Amino acid sequence: MKRTLAILATLAVATPVFAEGDIAAGEKVFKRCKACHTIANGDEIIFKGGKVGPNLYGVIGRAAGSQEDYTKYSAGLKALGEGGLVWDEATLAEWVSNPKEFLKAHDQPAKTGMSFKLKHGGEDVAAYLASVGPAPEASN
Repeated sequence: MKRTLAILATLAVATPVFAEGDIAAGEKVFKRCKACHTIANGDEIIFKGGKVGPNLYGVIGRAAGSQEDYTKYSAGLKALGEGGLVWDEATLAEWVSNPKEFLKAHDQPAKTGMSFKLKHGGEDVAAYLASVGPAPEASN
């Protein structure tokens, strides 16, 4: 019994945390993000938006601050990505709620080009972005 509880406790800690968002609601909320961000897979435009911020296609599963054709990431966000931070739904929802506080919480300078705060709906936007990105790779 003790061994079973120890295994369950280990699994609970080791299991990644996923935000529980509503994809349809996230698509509606994403309209607030389109002033700066687009979602495009090559020539396929999924959600036409601005280019002030990086393309968010495939952001879930990508290292923070690593979109190849985007060069305006803050030093703190690049450092987080280089240190191993990979966006999942939970971390992305936390980021969009308050980017400066997110950076501070991860011991980085609170300087970022993203001044927008999404007080509600971050989990929904993260679920939407996960749904329009590439299928997750199967782990062996």
